[in-house]
Amino acid sequence: MEKNQHRYHCQVLTFVAVAFLLGCNEFLVVGVTSNIARTYQASLSAVGTLVTVFAMTYVLATPLITTLTSRWPRFRVLMAAMVVFLVGNTLTAMAPSLLWLFISRIIAAMVAGVIISLILVYGSIVAPPAKRPMLVAITYSGYNIATIVGVPLGTMITNLSTWQVSFFIISVLTVLVSVALFLVLPHQSEQSRSSVGHQLTLLGDRRVIYGVVIVIATYAAQYSFYTFIRPLLVDTLGFSRLEFNWILSFIGIMFIIGNFCAGWVAGSYRTSKMPLIETATLVLLLLMTPSFRQPWLGVAVIPLVYLLLGMPSSILQVMFLNVAAADYPAALNLASSLDPLCTNVGVMLGSLTVSFAVQFMPLRMVGLSELPLLVWGRSRRSSYAKLPSITVRTKRADLADDRRERLVRTTSLEITGPNRYTILG
Repeated sequence: MEKNQHRYHCQVLTFVAVAFLLGCNEFLVVGVTSNIARTYQASLSAVGTLVTVFAMTYVLATPLITTLTSRWPRFRVLMAAMVVFLVGNTLTAMAPSLLWLFISRIIAAMVAGVIISLILVYGSIVAPPAKRPMLVAITYSGYNIATIVGVPLGTMITNLSTWQVSFFIISVLTVLVSVALFLVLPHQSEQSRSSVGHQLTLLGDRRVIYGVVIVIATYAAQYSFYTFIRPLLVDTLGFSRLEFNWILSFIGIMFIIGNFCAGWVAGSYRTSKMPLIETATLVLLLLMTPSFRQPWLGVAVIPLVYLLLGMPSSILQVMFLNVAAADYPAALNLASSLDPLCTNVGVMLGSLTVSFAVQFMPLRMVGLSELPLLVWGRSRRSSYAKLPSITVRTKRADLADDRRERLVRTTSLEITGPNRYTILG
């Protein structure tokens, strides 16, 4: 028992390390944009499109690759994706021109979503049902650690040497984490195989559709003001650069706390607390504009908003996995990719929204630009109450009692109201 518990803890730490690497690779570019522009004698706007290209590639490639590779052995796909990610990241550090830099970012983006999706699938395999919500939350904390620790550290290394050294360090860490994955993950795991069309039926499930809308709306709202967080805090509210760094770190910590709270909420209440979370977020966004009249009051509101915005993603990713495990087992890989995919769609939508909004309103009113997005998401959430209870159908009459219990526990993730489910044997 102790040996299995130790192995499980090693697996969890490795999952966090994977998310940390992916976060560093994706977010570090933002922190060293000026350095990259100087290296290739390019404009900031040209280098800035690296972020857009990465996000677009991520959105297009992740569902396609996860669906097409679902028939292949899961472990081999993950290890192959880690190798491709290593090649893309190393090429970023060695790119002789801006064109090659764009190519390297496309290579990394093509497999970044696949990697985190498979990590979430393995999480649902190695974790008992009761621990899955918290495991998803802990895994996502790796991205926040990358924002709080990895990106500032990479920026510091860049200032002491070059930005290429930071990416070389990520490559070294990628090798170490790949070895850890090889050692701690099961090389063989049960997986269902079916056609691509059959897997895509998951996307027609109303629970999944509403969940996708909420995740997109949540991240769109988040990045509506995160896109201009620096000018908002420094230029509009008057904080110094040093104070800005501390505030940004505190915001990241609050987001991590939100992830852990989401794990507890998903495990205890499933999705029944989502209306409360979204209503509280809407209230805080309404209070954001008047709070900016006093800088420190505004700073107090922003981390609270991030605390709440950090919760829906983990809660709904658990729902996606449970719905797939219960009704669409062949689409488990696709289900695991939905949250990372929707995250990047939300980022693009939020950035586009605020870029348009700031042409007509001051940054102090940026919170108001996010309200339509969250209201849109919450209107979809109200439709959850209309969903029927989850029903598990199986033609096998020889299932052991523990398997039946596991099916019930897996499918008991009701959208709202009392849990009701039926086992048809």
